[in-house]
Amino acid sequence: MTISNLGETVTLCGWVQKSRDLGGMTFIDIRDRYGITQLVFNMDDDQDLCKAARNLGREFVISATGMVVERSNKNLKIPTGEIEIKMTGLNVLNAAKLPPFLIEDETDGGDDLRMKYRYLDLRRNPVRNNMVLRHKMAQAVRRYLDAKDFIEVETPVLIKSTPEGARDFVVPSRMNPGEFYALPQSPQTFKQLLMVSGFDRYFQIVKCFRDEDLRADRQPEFTQIDCEMSFIEQEDILNVFEGLIRTLFKEIKGIDLPEVPRMQYSDAMRLYGSDKPDTRFGMQFTELNDVVKGKDFAVFDNAELVVGINAKGCAGYTRKQMDELTDFIRRPQIGGTGLIYMRHNEDGSLKSSVDKFYDEASLKLWAQAFNTEPGDLVLIMAGQKDKVRKQLNELRLEMGTRLGLRDKNTFSALWVLDFPLLEWDEESNRYHAMHHPFTSPKPEDIDMLDTAPGEVRANAYDMVINGTEIGGGSIRIHDRELQSLMFRHLGFSAEEAQKQFGFLMDAFEFGAPPHGGIAFGFDRLCSIFAGLDSIRDVIAFPKNNSGRDVMIDSPATIDQKQMNELKIRSVL
Repeated sequence: MTISNLGETVTLCGWVQKSRDLGGMTFIDIRDRYGITQLVFNMDDDQDLCKAARNLGREFVISATGMVVERSNKNLKIPTGEIEIKMTGLNVLNAAKLPPFLIEDETDGGDDLRMKYRYLDLRRNPVRNNMVLRHKMAQAVRRYLDAKDFIEVETPVLIKSTPEGARDFVVPSRMNPGEFYALPQSPQTFKQLLMVSGFDRYFQIVKCFRDEDLRADRQPEFTQIDCEMSFIEQEDILNVFEGLIRTLFKEIKGIDLPEVPRMQYSDAMRLYGSDKPDTRFGMQFTELNDVVKGKDFAVFDNAELVVGINAKGCAGYTRKQMDELTDFIRRPQIGGTGLIYMRHNEDGSLKSSVDKFYDEASLKLWAQAFNTEPGDLVLIMAGQKDKVRKQLNELRLEMGTRLGLRDKNTFSALWVLDFPLLEWDEESNRYHAMHHPFTSPKPEDIDMLDTAPGEVRANAYDMVINGTEIGGGSIRIHDRELQSLMFRHLGFSAEEAQKQFGFLMDAFEFGAPPHGGIAFGFDRLCSIFAGLDSIRDVIAFPKNNSGRDVMIDSPATIDQKQMNELKIRSVL
């Protein structure tokens, strides 16, 4: 409803946002999916109607009829702020209890309370806008992929449990006592079978399930944009789905995202200590082994790697601020042991926390390595190579946050390529697939599977936006012999491989085309577009950090009759 509707008689249905009684006049704000509109009740026009309006409470459901007129005190902050409705009729469709928190943009309800009454939280503009954003993104995805000749195919939800990956959610079968379905962590094998079937371009916006520990960007059930293509190479995948992401930014955010740069996994780890680097800002790692060793400083001499970052403009950090950074990296979840620093002071002098071991000439070598300028602060860590890189990555992100370099309205995308095919697991004392067991190794690295399996690269790629992995995929194995070899290196016996994945390997013998694909975390993608830290805020009915739906109180026990039908004995 806008100024263009002046003079029209309209009927609005919605909820009472608030009311204001000014004696001779009463104002009611009615809220519906499209916004808030002011209703005007005048005692001089209709006393009974005005009295009825005064009895309305917050969240009453009403139907209101009247004429659109121009407001004398306009509110240009809302779309309907130039008009109001001069009321001629009112119908209370349903009364309402006082809600447990304010249904307003800025609410007084905490997370737990709003989760319990999620159906009320969804009435608030910020939450509803997130759902509208999600809808628009899903429609844009479908339009783009349809125009590229992709076919949307639904795959099964009740499937077979597999030992690789995260824990499955399992579902007992009443018709087959003692046997269980699993809910899919991904439609991976089915989309590969669709490629064998001749559906050369598949996609699905699909629900997936993982029984794993939760955090802000994880839920037990989540949504993927799942895609697969036949008769392609890695370059085809990167081009098509970079196009998808750039189209989403243009249509949804009005942003012309530039061509997405590419980085090798090895370079990402060397320069950022992360396979999902936040490239909104620089602060790349500088390795110092050749510069700092041999000065009788045991911390550096005994370290496998000495590495640091240049925090530009931070030389003036106080002792308290430096102590805060040291405490930050010593947090148990980071595990750092200490922090060395060097200030490049405004007067050009160099001062470090280890001046006892390093003279001015040595510090000049540090400054050259980091290309420092007056006002810069160098932060250095030392230790085992892989660990110290991960620790310094956390410090880099913390400094980026403190310096305001991680603006949610700035977007930087990156392709990370050529991941390791396998990663060693200390607990099980064997190699696991870094992505999944159907990922193809680089052809030139296959011979190293027997001699140096940890050095074999995968035909795998991730898309990263603002330091968050939002999509990942690979070129797949498409012949039985190579797939059998992969299973063998993952510790499967021939019998185990046949039992778990025989259906797929059998299909490969009937003419499987070369194929590959990618899956985007749709919830993560929506949260980035909405500028949110948690995916819960872009899911209509999310679970809490314990995996519970506190609104419907789930999971819950089932009665003994159901247990008996499923041939499950009570655990109590």
